[in-house]
Amino acid sequence: MKSLPIAIITLFIILGISANSNEPDEQIATFSIVAFDPVTGEIGVAVASRFFGVGAVVPWAKAGIGAVATQAYANTTFGWRGLELMEKGATPDEAMEILLRFDEKAARRQVGIVSVDGKSATFTGEGCSAWAGGRNGENYAVQGNILAGEAVVAAMEDAFLNTTGSLADKMYAALLAGEKEGGDSRGKQSAAIYIAKEKAGYGGYTDQAIDIRVDDHQEPFKELGRLLNIAQMNYSWNIAWTLFTEEKYTKSLPYMEKTAKLAPEYAEVLYDLAVIRLAVGNIESSLQALKKAIKSNPKLKIQASTDSDMDSLRDNKEFQKLIEK
Repeated sequence: MKSLPIAIITLFIILGISANSNEPDEQIATFSIVAFDPVTGEIGVAVASRFFGVGAVVPWAKAGIGAVATQAYANTTFGWRGLELMEKGATPDEAMEILLRFDEKAARRQVGIVSVDGKSATFTGEGCSAWAGGRNGENYAVQGNILAGEAVVAAMEDAFLNTTGSLADKMYAALLAGEKEGGDSRGKQSAAIYIAKEKAGYGGYTDQAIDIRVDDHQEPFKELGRLLNIAQMNYSWNIAWTLFTEEKYTKSLPYMEKTAKLAPEYAEVLYDLAVIRLAVGNIESSLQALKKAIKSNPKLKIQASTDSDMDSLRDNKEFQKLIEK
């Protein structure tokens, strides 16, 4: 491995990366995947464990930069410090080297890192409990400790590489595949998926595309799947509404149509579909969506009657009939 820039090393000495005091004794036995989608620009982490609230510890990601999973006897500073290193130009391998070089308990750590140029790295310290190890390739790294066996990470890798769909779909498939092969040998309790993409959060104000956690559940994988379905819908809805508020109506509509397909009975989704269809001039289809929305939730009549986004329908007789009290 090539030598690291002195400026980067100096920075992390100043930040005190070698601090290891007051660390918890409990090991976070888990399996995770860090991954990047070069087509959509999404980057994130999916993780599962027999540990309460694993999503509060392991996953770290920053849009346009990279993602980090820190586990085993997790040093949570590896998350934000790893991202900061990559933001300053370090590769995943270089970031890993720095993080471990200044850590007195490196042998007990397990880490996966991926950057938005597709590079990745995975590390398993010799002090991690068996079975422990990982695999990595272009755009991904999978790793786990206290697993049923190597077949867990092998299945995760295979599922990720051979599943179609969104990054969330592929990472969720990896978790399911790992669990099918025995997952965490102690059992199951929590799981999480975190995905970042520029301006993907509500209103475009954050990069938080998907952030779902199952902290304590008898069937965390099933519950995570249920939440993921809702999160995927909400993700598409956020993008649609952000584009709408930016008056990019034509670009907004396909995302809103997708949202409605994901949640065909969700009244508020149908209402916003009506608004965006109207904005692009599709009056008839707008009224159809509004009719379904109000049928599902009659209280939306009140909103429609005063909503300025519906102003162009004020003289429409079908609209007037829909909002009658």
